[in-house]
Amino acid sequence: MNSRTSFRNSSTPTVLLVHGAFADVSSWAGVIAELQAVGIPVTAVANPLRGLAVDATYVASIAAEIDGPVLMVGHSYGGVVINGASAQVGNVAGLVYVAAFALDEGETPLDLNGRFPDSLLGPALRPATFRDGAGEPGVELYLRTDHFAAVFAADLPEHVTSVAAVSQRPVAAVAFAESSPAAAWKTLPSWYVVATADQAIHPDAQRFMAKRAGAVTIEVDASHAIALSQPAAVAGHIRTAAAATRTPMP
Repeated sequence: MNSRTSFRNSSTPTVLLVHGAFADVSSWAGVIAELQAVGIPVTAVANPLRGLAVDATYVASIAAEIDGPVLMVGHSYGGVVINGASAQVGNVAGLVYVAAFALDEGETPLDLNGRFPDSLLGPALRPATFRDGAGEPGVELYLRTDHFAAVFAADLPEHVTSVAAVSQRPVAAVAFAESSPAAAWKTLPSWYVVATADQAIHPDAQRFMAKRAGAVTIEVDASHAIALSQPAAVAGHIRTAAAATRTPMP
């Protein structure tokens, strides 16, 4: 398919973008622009980052409100979330993992990362305490601002990473230890974008998950912030998935 083929007036699924930890919906800005340019319907979700059960249920509720099929796209921890959300709704047509955790049932992000060479992520994490709506204490994780660029976005300019470091959204620590309730890639077609210069999720871990899922895979020379640094490549793979999951017009 030509990279600029128009998807307007076709039965293309709505792309639902789910960001991961230490980021927000703005991380998808370039990808959104690319998809909108060819007429692909797209929505970016503000992932709560409070834990898998909460996050997956929230994303599933957004998907359930969409009229028609949905192509779920998850970055990083967002991959765990789309796994859980897909099991709760019936209109998901496919999954795209972008430098993301494509976990098997019962696995946790910590389990998966522990099987591969160390990344720079662990030493860069800074815990902080918070209280939830009921006043109960909890722990959330940030990336240390002086480590943010190296771990998350080494291929972005300093004026971008300095802003992203201080505006990052923390993730509840429990999110990395919760088990995936399902392996949605076992029943849904899947695609994967491997970030070959990733310092948060080791590229070999990404390749392993992509192969295990039987995902249609591309590799891109990019940091963990691949959606920001290489939006055209990411959007191109999403377009491939959208084309493959289109349904016949009535």
